[in-house]
Amino acid sequence: MAHQDYVSRPRNPKKSPYKKPAAKQQPQGVPPKVKLIGLITLIAVCLFVYFLWSIKGDETTAPAVQQTQTTEAPKVADTVKDKATLPTPPKEKWAYRKELEDKKIEVGEYDVKQGGPYKMQCGSFKSLKQAEVLKANIAFAGLSAQIGAPVGPNSTYYRVYLGPYEKKRDAEKDKHKLKRNKINYCQIWLWN
Repeated sequence: MAHQDYVSRPRNPKKSPYKKPAAKQQPQGVPPKVKLIGLITLIAVCLFVYFLWSIKGDETTAPAVQQTQTTEAPKVADTVKDKATLPTPPKEKWAYRKELEDKKIEVGEYDVKQGGPYKMQCGSFKSLKQAEVLKANIAFAGLSAQIGAPVGPNSTYYRVYLGPYEKKRDAEKDKHKLKRNKINYCQIWLWN
């Protein structure tokens, strides 16, 4: 069978799948929705202006203030009479002012006890190799750990600990640093 050359054939413009339909013509002028919204806005503005004008013109809502102009200066004798006719201040109902003036404060003595040095234990292992692996992981986190080997009643356990810390807050800070480096289960105890 012979190959056909489709490129050389002219396209039928009536049946082209790439032809777009003719665009609808937009009507000229302002759409009726915009006209309606503009009319409603104009009516609302007019009503608001009328409301403000009606409030301004209404004199019953504003209290009338009468000002009397006196050209004479007040006499000294009149001011003395006014001061003499002032009422006496009321008697106070509460006595807390006098009580506060005479109150004595007792000062207690408090002893601030230091918790002592703290240590943070991160593991206890039977083999020295496991303890050294944990010590290396702690070193990668930027802290230095120690391995202690206290003898137990039946066997020897190697403890991996950090410290001593003067404050518990410092130990907590290092504990959070170890948690961020995925070293969990560290306990903070008093140094004994």
